[in-house]
Amino acid sequence: MLAFMLATALAAPVGLRRLADVDAVDLGSAAKFAVLSKAGISTVPPSAITGDIGVSPISAAAITGFSLVKHSDETYSEAWQVTGKVYASDYTSPTPSEMTTAISDMEIAYNDAAGRTTSDETTVQSYADVKAGLIGGTTFTPGVYTWGTDILFDTDFTISGGLTDVFIFQTTGNVKAGSGAKIILEGGALPKNIVWQVAGFVEAGTTSHLEGIFLVKTFASFKTKATLNGQVFAQTAVTLDSTTITLA
Repeated sequence: MLAFMLATALAAPVGLRRLADVDAVDLGSAAKFAVLSKAGISTVPPSAITGDIGVSPISAAAITGFSLVKHSDETYSEAWQVTGKVYASDYTSPTPSEMTTAISDMEIAYNDAAGRTTSDETTVQSYADVKAGLIGGTTFTPGVYTWGTDILFDTDFTISGGLTDVFIFQTTGNVKAGSGAKIILEGGALPKNIVWQVAGFVEAGTTSHLEGIFLVKTFASFKTKATLNGQVFAQTAVTLDSTTITLA
């Protein structure tokens, strides 16, 4: 039986194959946000975001390029670039405390994802640093993946799994998507079940397409007409350039 299991794992697409399901990462109160940042969100020229966006502890002054109009109760703003609400730490109560909680939950989620291990007894086959981080053309199946390098892709790659399968990608470096490169989902895999824990920064090249929840220790930069199905939570700033982000 063990020989059969190992043979099956080795024949499968590269990555970590697990016998047990991977638990989802709980986003807590941050789950409603498409974009969440501690240091600011900027867009030049206008972007299109579906879902709430928010900043804390920095004030609304750090949300630039958006045509913010405060609601009458001043607990949030609206903007034509955002199909959702815009929150900041200096808005009227209870928004400041709610934003503090959302940022805390974002950081808890980051630490949760960073702490997932690929070395427990459910591991069938572990490939650390898959393709030295050059993952274009690769197909990933459900599980936890880890790199001690940057993750780079200049060509498309695939994430394959079912509706409830969870994927966690960990890196001590950065994630960089080349111009026009895309993440392709197949088999029913959903962005809400794909988590990227990035100790460095995320850079999405021109017209590139990303999928999943990006938990970023530093900043996230989306170049001209890059798109994301999912969420981006940065512990510094998020910069957008004609970017489309859809909470999914």
